[in-house]
Amino acid sequence: MKRTPALAALLLAMSASAAAHHGWSEYDANRPQQLTGTIEESGYRQPHGYVRLKTPDKTWLVVLAPPSRMENRGLARAMLAVGGTVTVVGYPNRTKPAELRAERITVGDKVTELR
Repeated sequence: MKRTPALAALLLAMSASAAAHHGWSEYDANRPQQLTGTIEESGYRQPHGYVRLKTPDKTWLVVLAPPSRMENRGLARAMLAVGGTVTVVGYPNRTKPAELRAERITVGDKVTELR
């Protein structure tokens, strides 16, 4: 089978994308946590959105769903504005003590399931 430069570039791009995306096994689903705090920073980009959430004891990096899923479920970018208060329920990272993967986020009266 003859490989073309275009095929090689496509395979390289796919492997880079897969390497950038992490698996969920690095989060401990046996230790759900609920955090409430103030958004210090937010990102609404691929592969996952995020918020830096200031709680009374520390600042967390909270990994959210992909932007397309958040939009489809009614969680617009503007709802994750810096200074806003949110509550997240999720699972802590096994090796990064200040990182949480969110299963749901509550902004005001709106609860959004992220899974």
